[in-house]
Amino acid sequence: MVHSHLFSLSTFYTSYTCAVLAVISGAVTSGLGYVLWYAVLPKITAGVAAVAQLSVPVIALLGGALLLGEVISVAAYGHPLVLGGIALSVVPLGPRQESSNGIDS
Repeated sequence: MVHSHLFSLSTFYTSYTCAVLAVISGAVTSGLGYVLWYAVLPKITAGVAAVAQLSVPVIALLGGALLLGEVISVAAYGHPLVLGGIALSVVPLGPRQESSNGIDS
């Protein structure tokens, strides 16, 4: 038997309002993310851009923990390794040497 209060107008209104707010929130944050990414993209190399994409899960994990109070599980403790790998591939360890053909190595 279906209860009549499950289909009440107030429940529909609340669900509809929540859905609209969620879509707007997602669209705004995604839009701001794309604006930021495409503003930064011309200023960095393709290699740095590719490696920077690896930081997205780490940023999401930290955002969830800091903004929403989510608990970081033991499975997520490998994220410092991801950040270390990003740092190793982005931060130069020594002076760059120019090769004989004029292309930086």
